[in-house]
Amino acid sequence: MNEVVNDWFQVGKTSELISELEKSDGVKELFIQDKKIVLTYYEGQFGALNNKCNHMGGPLSKGKLKKGCIECPWHYWRFNHQTGDSVSSEASKHYAPNAGAVPKYSLKIDNETLFINLVESKRVPATYSMSGNLSREPKRLDGKIRVLGLSTTAMDSEHPRFSTSEELLKSALIQGEKQLEIETKFIALSNLKFRHCEGFYSKSEKACTWPCSITKLDPTDEMKIIYENLVHWADVVLISTPIRWGNASSLYYKMAERLNSVQNQITLKNKILIQNKVVGLIITGGQDNIQSVAGQMLTFFGELGFTFPTFPFVAHSLGWASEKMEQNMDHVQKSEHLHQESFELLGRSVELCQKLIKVEKALSI
Repeated sequence: MNEVVNDWFQVGKTSELISELEKSDGVKELFIQDKKIVLTYYEGQFGALNNKCNHMGGPLSKGKLKKGCIECPWHYWRFNHQTGDSVSSEASKHYAPNAGAVPKYSLKIDNETLFINLVESKRVPATYSMSGNLSREPKRLDGKIRVLGLSTTAMDSEHPRFSTSEELLKSALIQGEKQLEIETKFIALSNLKFRHCEGFYSKSEKACTWPCSITKLDPTDEMKIIYENLVHWADVVLISTPIRWGNASSLYYKMAERLNSVQNQITLKNKILIQNKVVGLIITGGQDNIQSVAGQMLTFFGELGFTFPTFPFVAHSLGWASEKMEQNMDHVQKSEHLHQESFELLGRSVELCQKLIKVEKALSI
């Protein structure tokens, strides 16, 4: 129990606190009268701040003390350990030019004992300036059905090769523009430079934000192109993947992990970013395991909010016994059946999307 002397709460003997703080890298969490406080010690000076970060409320006491600043463990925002004022950092400057100030507590030392006054200073909120505005409310604009073709095949953009799954995807988009009243866009993940998921969700579900924490931290991260098109632009998404050791491509999984920020909005805020959108799949490869690949992808995109047409995927594999890749590529390239099936998948997806949009408009009247 903390002793109270004229509104000052006794924290402990300074020598004992210094010894303890030096062993814990200068950071300690205090609980006094239901208040969570981060106590710090740097270059002979104590500091005490409210434990909640100004950004998403991350626990500052779990962070690190760096050059007199406490760094939040969630998104690396920094605050002076004594004043609570934000310090510009790479982590926050791109979308929060002024990260505000965390409430501070007054401290005093009397008779080699540290005391704290629980009257805290005012919190100064951060000011944000998100370029691109991914956080805007998703709203479909009038016009043709918009179809995004998304290839997840990994390859060297300077030395491109033939991809069977991408061949069928592009063929479907070309036929779709000629025969259906649609607008199309093609994106190859191999042409985008984006970071792997870095496990913000593993720290706390609240640390996995929308827009994605990495997208906010790093303006060069091109995953924002995928977010913009999946959440805001596309009505229909046609995704192609090769089969790699019985699974979808490594680029697909790299993208899928980053899309947790979309699904997590349902968990945190019951906010569904993807509604009345349709996804279809094109899966090809020299190895079998088509149904397993399709099952994983259908489950994943269903969890994001996508709907599927009847017969939601087109697939091709010559199987383990016929793994002659030149033969496989030649077969796909010349197969009128596979090209037609891919186009028909697109047609079913567009038709379903048109019905969903019609129902949505009727319900909004």
